[in-house]
Amino acid sequence: MVAIMNEALELSVGHRILEIGAGSGWHACTIAEIVAPSDAPKESWGHVYTVEIVQGLADFARENVEKNGFSERVTVICGDGSLGFPEKAPYDRILVTAAAPDIPNPLIEQLKDGGVLVIPVGGLHLFQTLFRVRKMNGKILKENLGGVAFVPLTGRYGHRI
Repeated sequence: MVAIMNEALELSVGHRILEIGAGSGWHACTIAEIVAPSDAPKESWGHVYTVEIVQGLADFARENVEKNGFSERVTVICGDGSLGFPEKAPYDRILVTAAAPDIPNPLIEQLKDGGVLVIPVGGLHLFQTLFRVRKMNGKILKENLGGVAFVPLTGRYGHRI
């Protein structure tokens, strides 16, 4: 699923990425190696901002990011990812790693024109669809990438559980 989502994001060196749902930090590190490759000059690097709502997971992700040498390329934030991270917006790409009931408006607002958002949308357990969303000239274009099963997105624009 990590490979499928990374491919769907159409990542390039230099992209500024927002990931919602840091988990262990591993997915953010795979993205960082694409947008800020360790063998590329630092001035060409992009950056990954990953937001995790669970403090213990945010701490775990931060430790893993540091331990594996990605702390210059990945920033872990503890907060409500359904609100995005407006402090560093706009983003070239946004990845959501938990299923939302709908696409949160703050994420659309924080996506650059020409940007891509990959997000699972659907119910709490099953019947979720992975969407690639493109923001083109202010219009939102949704592409169905197939059925998936993710944990629920929580927070203001997430599921009420």
